[in-house]
Amino acid sequence: MTTVALLGNPNTGKTTLFNELTDKYAYVGNWEGVTVDKKLGRIRHSEMVVVDLPGIYSLTPITKDEAVACNYLLNDSPDMILNVTNASQLKRNMLLSIELLEFGRPVVLALNMIDDLKANGISYDFAELAKRLGCQVRATNARKKSGLDQLRQELLATPPTATQPLHLAYPAAVQAAITQASQALVTDYQLTPAFANWLAIQYLNRNQIVRRYANKHHLQPLLRHQQAYDDQNFEEQIFQTRLAFIDDTLTATTKYLHEVSNANLTAKIDRIVTHPVLGLPIFVGIFLLMFKLSFDWIGTPLSDGLDAFISGPLSATANQFLTSIGAIPFLKSLIVDGIIAGVGGVLSFIPQIFVLFACISVLEDSGYMARAALVTDRLMQLIGLNGKAFIPLIIGFGCNVTGIMAARTIEQPKERLVTTLISPFMSCSARLPIYGLFVAAFFQRNQALIVLSLYFLGIAVALLMAKIYQWVFKIRENTVFIIELPKYHVPRPDIIAMGTWEKGKGFIRKAGTVIFGGTVLIWLLSNLGPRGIVTNIDQSFSAAIGQFVLPLFRPIGITSWQTISALMTGVLAKEVISSSMIVLFHLSGQTGLIATFSSLFTPLSAYALLVFILIYAPCFATLAAIKAETNSKKWALYSVVSSTVIAYLAALLIYQVGSLFI
Repeated sequence: MTTVALLGNPNTGKTTLFNELTDKYAYVGNWEGVTVDKKLGRIRHSEMVVVDLPGIYSLTPITKDEAVACNYLLNDSPDMILNVTNASQLKRNMLLSIELLEFGRPVVLALNMIDDLKANGISYDFAELAKRLGCQVRATNARKKSGLDQLRQELLATPPTATQPLHLAYPAAVQAAITQASQALVTDYQLTPAFANWLAIQYLNRNQIVRRYANKHHLQPLLRHQQAYDDQNFEEQIFQTRLAFIDDTLTATTKYLHEVSNANLTAKIDRIVTHPVLGLPIFVGIFLLMFKLSFDWIGTPLSDGLDAFISGPLSATANQFLTSIGAIPFLKSLIVDGIIAGVGGVLSFIPQIFVLFACISVLEDSGYMARAALVTDRLMQLIGLNGKAFIPLIIGFGCNVTGIMAARTIEQPKERLVTTLISPFMSCSARLPIYGLFVAAFFQRNQALIVLSLYFLGIAVALLMAKIYQWVFKIRENTVFIIELPKYHVPRPDIIAMGTWEKGKGFIRKAGTVIFGGTVLIWLLSNLGPRGIVTNIDQSFSAAIGQFVLPLFRPIGITSWQTISALMTGVLAKEVISSSMIVLFHLSGQTGLIATFSSLFTPLSAYALLVFILIYAPCFATLAAIKAETNSKKWALYSVVSSTVIAYLAALLIYQVGSLFI
């Protein structure tokens, strides 16, 4: 079986290319030492396996994610390398390409986004470029699926055998050090000449992963000369040699097709959406439009129709079937009143959630998300972070777990910790079902606006806490924020569909696992008491627990113990709150629950409760992610306590102050 390592800079279309080349792929655990998905795919109609590695700018890593690629080359040694580049940014991309070409494995260079290059009036002499680099070069556009068949055939036709690595004309002193070290490594440690040569270059280039590898394997030809290498600043000499090679190569292979007008569409749009004054209002407006689509125009009507089906025909049919087969009342109640009503009540929000995820996928595929990080950079600098920290927060709108994992891209440990701790304040999709219930009950005319206010309140709380952490952790200097702004693209329907499904399938999976289990648990607690099965829910375990805690929650406007019991199940997963309420109030779906709310809450107390749900203790999955990323249980425990205290104080302030005016 031939293994192909897929490597490239971020934003080169690497993931799209991977999805198009492979007919199926799977996540097979994580890379060793980091919580990064290990993704493998098989090229169609072949036994060739593609390993999708994290996007990197060079093999000298800054973050844990970036170290994955270098560790893979050191320890797994693929048969071939597919290097994906952005054709219109080839000068920068080739810094990584040179490191891969020096590795000594067959390399196929994919010039992706070739249409953008042509739109700029530029082309390359592919034959001359391939000759100078010593590898096959193919032009592709993964978004439009052009050039993929030729690339696939090139991969299948390339023999997976060691090839002559690229040799650059390094300065005499550098080359002498490389030659001396590599020869000793071949003689004393039986390494292949190509691998020894690559190790020596990377070691001289101060690649810390390679230096740790050398220490681990006691590679004395490198270790005993480390100080001499560093004193002579070989790293800078290597960089300048590579840069000169890239300039010479591109000068010799670049062809200019025509003059390009300065009126570039991307630049025109960016002058508006990234404007220092207009940028943030546009950002807010885009999110308001997303919520209007999700809660007013498309999502809610579809959700209402699905709820009517689940609570009506489906529930009635199941009830009739169970009656016809003679099911005992306890079992019938569990299935109809517990599982179908509870889980079905949550599933009825699938249209709203999928519409929201589709909107986020459109923003990602169009290229706007990178602009959102840039627009918020100035705001983030006020709290000691930068725009890179806002990217995990945006991702957290989908799921706090993935948002926390995305914080690994932040280089500074203190900034990474702060971002991890504030990520749970982002309103994830799991909270949408309970939002949907309350806005439908109390804020029908302003559903999108109320949900938007909760999202931005979460951001405000996160920024406030980040400012406090900046003072506590003594973060005095901001790191520099550099981000590549990709060209704008018309979103592709299949990419939007795939992105929406990838984000939304976790919600459906939870319905069959965590939500199902939580619903059954709360049904059992509400139907069992100290004396066994109860017919009066006020004598159940749920009532005992809720009534015990209820006095603490009265100051924030909560007057029913059922609400308290439902909130407790939210630590399992926030989606369970909705299903728990349906079960605890003995209702058949969201329509009945919405009607019940009118006798239990006022608009003010309802909003205070939503604020509490927004901020209070993260779910178990988020806590596990915090523990994994910080390597500490104390930060996970701290997150539970601090979030709940902040949630209570925020809800208390809103309800008590609001009561003075309403």
